[in-house]
Amino acid sequence: MKYKQNINKNIFRGYDIRGVYPKELDEDTAYTIGLGFGSYIKSIGKVKCIIGHDNRISSPSLCKALMQGIIETGIDVIYLGICTTPMYYYACIKLKIFSGVMVTASHNPKDDNGFKFAFDESGNCKGQEIQDFLEYILAGNFTKGLGNITHYNIEEDYLELFKSSLNFGPRKIKVVLDPGNGTTSIIMRKLYSMFPLDIITINDESDGTFPNHHPDPCVESNLEQLKQKVLEEKADIGLSFDGDGDRMGLVSNTAKFISTDYYMIIFIRDIIDKVDKKEFLADVKCSKALTDEIEELGGKCLIYRTGNSYTKAKVRDENLPFGGELSGHVYFRDRWPGFDSGLYAGLRMLEILSKTDKTVDELLEGINTYYATPELKFKSTDDKKFQVINKVLEYAKSKDYNYLDIDGVKVLFDDSWALVRASNTGPNITARFEASSQERLDQIQKEFVELINKYNI
Repeated sequence: MKYKQNINKNIFRGYDIRGVYPKELDEDTAYTIGLGFGSYIKSIGKVKCIIGHDNRISSPSLCKALMQGIIETGIDVIYLGICTTPMYYYACIKLKIFSGVMVTASHNPKDDNGFKFAFDESGNCKGQEIQDFLEYILAGNFTKGLGNITHYNIEEDYLELFKSSLNFGPRKIKVVLDPGNGTTSIIMRKLYSMFPLDIITINDESDGTFPNHHPDPCVESNLEQLKQKVLEEKADIGLSFDGDGDRMGLVSNTAKFISTDYYMIIFIRDIIDKVDKKEFLADVKCSKALTDEIEELGGKCLIYRTGNSYTKAKVRDENLPFGGELSGHVYFRDRWPGFDSGLYAGLRMLEILSKTDKTVDELLEGINTYYATPELKFKSTDDKKFQVINKVLEYAKSKDYNYLDIDGVKVLFDDSWALVRASNTGPNITARFEASSQERLDQIQKEFVELINKYNI
């Protein structure tokens, strides 16, 4: 392995480092990032870091190269081996070592990989911190030393955390679990078997090529197998998890896909009378139905920008009992340490069901009706996508529309909203639309999709 001077700058994204292996991200790149990471945390007084990786085919070799770079700076590495991202988060909490790197590309295609990383207790790096780190690496002023690698198994402690954080009722729930051959496959059955559940699994062999479907549980088309199995088994619910285990997708007993902003309503209804602070976070993509429900329950909704690194930090900094974003990241801080775990979110939903005779569909009754698109993606380039957003902002201003620009442009109408933003995880423009009627939804979608297509050329 060698220091790579011409490192690809485009892999340094909004929430993490992420690129196609080995075209954009190879072992020399990982080694170079390791040199930079080790040198930087050493400069702020750290002596150890925690490293883990998901089950992607390229993860072990990238992780090995990363760790080699880190120990050459004199930093000691505590190596978790293959683990979910939430297991990595809990290892940092348990060991009180908050500098670390998780090698993963989350829900991205099988040929992608990347690094989620944190320098200190402030959490995963994001935004300008990542660009500053890129500049630090390019400067090449690395320290030298001789660090060690020691192994640590977080599994037992992690299982114990779940035992102490859940309390099931008398109803035994029949659940279909689909880890999508992702990293949750290594622990999901053992974990869920600790609780009084009737468990059926599909796609539960760890396989980093994700042969059965794309490992993104918040895209409905990836849950067709899960839907079919729920109906076939007459199950109460179906749960799916993403490639690194920090997100959950849900289908009801009628095989209806329940988006994150709607299942968040079930969680908030359950906990709002049990917490002192009745304020909850939602990202700009979430339905107005969620905001409406929180307010009807006597709570307050904090709308914030999209992005796991941002939303998790905001929930912590504002001391909120719960929050989440449409992409499937949810954060419990009532009786859980605040990090996002798809497996935990699933068990919290099963716990609620175990204490009622109602189905998931019935638990969602009484919510205001809106018509919404899924998140739409428009292929672009990493340079052009921001230019398009600026054009959309200019358009909104020229029309004298009410808007939020905390994350892209969210145009707010009395009966609808339109969100257009630059993806922070790839060369895409994303959009979502919601309205109080299908006719109005079609109208605003047409207006803004035409605008995107006009400038995205």
